[in-house]
Amino acid sequence: MELKESGEMYLETILVLSKKQENVRSLDIARYMHYSKPSISRAMGILRNAKYISVDESGFISLTNSGREIAEKIYERHIVLSSVLESIGVDKETAAEDACRIEHVISDESFEALKKSLEKSKK
Repeated sequence: MELKESGEMYLETILVLSKKQENVRSLDIARYMHYSKPSISRAMGILRNAKYISVDESGFISLTNSGREIAEKIYERHIVLSSVLESIGVDKETAAEDACRIEHVISDESFEALKKSLEKSKK
């Protein structure tokens, strides 16, 4: 199943929240993303059916291996793209917002080239 940008955003959000807290619930995702609870509930159902997440009997959400793989890829893109934009003078907030949009559409080839360029500039 091809995952849309919104699905990638939800998976990335679950990853980010799971780094900050032990358990992630739909309400945490709604607050973090500033979305309504019904929107989150619908998205979690889609992600669960696609086997990107699991939800336990207490309502705690976990990434499956395939969900984690996608979330980590998107999160890495976000971090690298934000760093690249900040390194060329973009303010931190704007860099994060722009990275959030770019991370879903940039090709693997372009991303890897940017990543290598950033690594070279840090040496």
